[in-house]
Amino acid sequence: MRVVVIGGTGHIGTFLVPRLTAAGHEVVVVSRGARQPYRSIGGWEKVEIVELDRAAEEPSGTFGDRVAALRPEAVIDLICFTEDSSAMLAEALRGKVRHLLHCGTIWVHGPSTQVPTTEDSPRRPIGSYGIAKAAIEASLLSEARAGGLPATVIHPGHITGPGWAPINPAGHLDVDVFQRLADGDELVLPHLGMETVQHVHADDVAGLFMAALGNPAAAIGESFHAVAPHALTLRGYAEAVAGWFGQEARLEFLPWQEWTRTVDAKAAEITWSHLTHSPNCSMEKADRLLGFRPAYSALGAIADAVGALIESGQLNAKMTSR
Repeated sequence: MRVVVIGGTGHIGTFLVPRLTAAGHEVVVVSRGARQPYRSIGGWEKVEIVELDRAAEEPSGTFGDRVAALRPEAVIDLICFTEDSSAMLAEALRGKVRHLLHCGTIWVHGPSTQVPTTEDSPRRPIGSYGIAKAAIEASLLSEARAGGLPATVIHPGHITGPGWAPINPAGHLDVDVFQRLADGDELVLPHLGMETVQHVHADDVAGLFMAALGNPAAAIGESFHAVAPHALTLRGYAEAVAGWFGQEARLEFLPWQEWTRTVDAKAAEITWSHLTHSPNCSMEKADRLLGFRPAYSALGAIADAVGALIESGQLNAKMTSR
């Protein structure tokens, strides 16, 4: 098929675009600039790159029409964050494509109730990001199930891979947390460290998009989680990372308000979002309907990212095991 990927040079696109070209698809990547993918895997020489700034085009209502003019049979939208943005693209593609695949987020669920959380669990999103993504999902799937625009929604967890820092065992993005664990230094965690995070390797997210694209009969009108098979507690995560460097984790715990004084405001904000969600989502549906199972465990995905941090010099350590 002729597949247009919107935002194809980011985390997911770095792995998805080579998969698409390897499968024989004709690929057009829509990007607002000439940014390179995080890792050169091959196949990019076959890709048509179209520079198109979504934020600049949408106020005039032209973005969706510009995408439709590329004559896609399928569109994979990796960077849609508002209902208006989704509706504009849907209007332009209605009746013109065989499949629209939208990248959502497990944040549509809000805080976990019964775990593992399944895709049919009631939506209780918190925060503007999760609320907007839940509204987009509801609109796209409602129309798809009514026989309108054929759409699928993929909900990734904490996307992880080489080229960027993963969410760390303290629930934020500071690489120093990994350095402290590698050096055997004390690490202070909020509460008792029993809240959860659920990473997913970007290549596994790409793999699930491929599985949905290749099985439209099962995928259209459905949403699917894209997460590692198991969530991690912050405490268990920290202990595992320390072990990679031959260390035993030296952990201390503080109540939330006290802990926030140990980090900057941005880190505290990111951690709070992860603690209040504490995701633990199921991959059973993707396995049952699409035959897809993630290749990476959560720790395996994180280890790949941490190894890249060491290679790039952002982390001064040597992994003895992983």
